[in-house]
Amino acid sequence: MHLQWFAALTAGTLFLFGLPGPTKAAQVQLDVAATYPTMMAGEKQTNYLRIGLTGFELASTTNRQPVNVAIVLDKSGSMQGDKIDGARRAAVAAVNRLRDNDIVSIVVYDNGVSVLVPATKATDREQIIQAIEKVQAGGGTALFSGVSKGAAELRKFKKDDQVNRIILLSDGLANEGPSSTAELAELGESLLKEGISVSTLGLGLDYNEDLMTSLAAASSGNHVFIEGSEDLVAVFNNEFDDILSVVATDFSIRVQLDPSARPVRVLGTPADIDGQSVSIPLNQLYSGQQRYFVLEVEVSPGEAESTRALASVTVGYKNLQTKTEDTLANSLQVRFTSKAEQVQEDIHSEALAYCTLQITTDRNRQATALRDAGRGEEAAALLAQNADDLLQCKLLCPDSLSEKTMMDLDFGIEGNRLQSESIIDASAWGTNRKKMRQYQNVIEQQQRYTGKGKIEPSKR
Repeated sequence: MHLQWFAALTAGTLFLFGLPGPTKAAQVQLDVAATYPTMMAGEKQTNYLRIGLTGFELASTTNRQPVNVAIVLDKSGSMQGDKIDGARRAAVAAVNRLRDNDIVSIVVYDNGVSVLVPATKATDREQIIQAIEKVQAGGGTALFSGVSKGAAELRKFKKDDQVNRIILLSDGLANEGPSSTAELAELGESLLKEGISVSTLGLGLDYNEDLMTSLAAASSGNHVFIEGSEDLVAVFNNEFDDILSVVATDFSIRVQLDPSARPVRVLGTPADIDGQSVSIPLNQLYSGQQRYFVLEVEVSPGEAESTRALASVTVGYKNLQTKTEDTLANSLQVRFTSKAEQVQEDIHSEALAYCTLQITTDRNRQATALRDAGRGEEAAALLAQNADDLLQCKLLCPDSLSEKTMMDLDFGIEGNRLQSESIIDASAWGTNRKKMRQYQNVIEQQQRYTGKGKIEPSKR
């Protein structure tokens, strides 16, 4: 029997990894922790740092900054019928949520690209809606050009102290212009540097989920798998819930490690590593959202009963509520001991939980690749191992984990277990692969989970 909260997840929405807590008014909160604040003396070893940012609560959405949104719609031949009808309804519902001082543009693409509504203030909604309702489907899928044109419209009114977002809907393979995962990821990275994020909405079973998730992840955007056109309005509404609740943008996150520690990688997100310095990109943070990053480090041997600086973290960002440029700072030390039991007693359980979620999600990606290569049994075993590892993490220190963290671990346990049971089923692999990609993006990007992307148990 499925967990009650997991079943409810498919019918509604929630922030994964939200961890709302006491926050100062109009100030992002920074929390830095090491999974192992106490380490064994006399040996080189690995530790994991969790860098958490929590968005402050908006007192009222009426105080929010204007947003700059480009809605980019696929109108290729495969979108005919219910799909294009649903896309029109979803775009109209989105436009109706905007205020007069918000900026909106509508771009459509098939073999080529057309700007249906150039970037403009949303004062004449009726005219914008009339243009949307005339969209008809037919032609190929020039996805890269559609996103590029959406970005060009955003640039006309782009400001650093506002939300600049592309909402991309597609149901098919990119078959006009650049179409590789690497090219779309490179486009996403370049847009992120400009302060533009792309949220990708994949409709049906024929779109390329690797391409769409790569574009979203590289630009700090969301990805959603939409099985049926009847869900389009709800998904657009949830995406706009995010857009309209952004409280901070243009983050600069820098980690400076002590010379005794070497950065290895940042799990689940791109980052720049230069010697002892690590820079992590982040475009925006929503009200009440926690965004965390996990940095794997290699620590040189220390002497028993000694303490050593491990890292300092500085974060700069634009505060959309106070219209100021704010700076946060925190630092971290580790202790060394000759007692193994002391290491275990001092484990930071919350940091361990989220590090384990990121590590198992990396293995979830490996399982997808194994299944693609025809090694389904190995993939199933790896996913089962993920579920076991997450369960062990949950059982290690249940009394010190928050209720929300327990829920997130349960999400990972249940998700990996169901994927393990279903991954060999060839008849369902097309659908389940898209659901796995969405699962991976939900955890790595800590996005709002929407839709019906739950893996179902195999009926073998």
